[in-house]
Amino acid sequence: MRCPYCGQSESKVVDSRPADEGNSIRRRRECLSCQKRFTTYETVESLPIIVVKKDGSRESFDRQKVLGGMIRACEKRKVPLAELEAAVDGIEQELQNAMDREVKTSRIGEMVMDRLKGIDEVAYVRFASVYRQFKDIDTFMTELNKLLSDK
Repeated sequence: MRCPYCGQSESKVVDSRPADEGNSIRRRRECLSCQKRFTTYETVESLPIIVVKKDGSRESFDRQKVLGGMIRACEKRKVPLAELEAAVDGIEQELQNAMDREVKTSRIGEMVMDRLKGIDEVAYVRFASVYRQFKDIDTFMTELNKLLSDK
């Protein structure tokens, strides 16, 4: 680790402690050349998740897109942003744990609907109506009846 003050690569760790709810380690370091202190963070490198879209194109997983879709579904609902962020964290963690480097958008959409169903049923129906592209009132009613029968 290079010192941000003098550029030397030799430093010693003065203090280490967990940071970011245990997801990283905060280290206080002291440069052996200029004796100035600086902080570094160590995190586990996660492998990128590639999303395979309906048309076959691929792009990197973007948690902001998932969160944005959930926020739109929850408009004018009393759903805390922290709850939606926790749901996105859970989705991202589940994808990382699956060890599949490529995941279809349909899988992500189903995961979002599963989470929204437990958070807010109206948001779930809103998301499902866009995601599943309900064509008419019958398909909408079928989804509502499924939701009611699950209770």
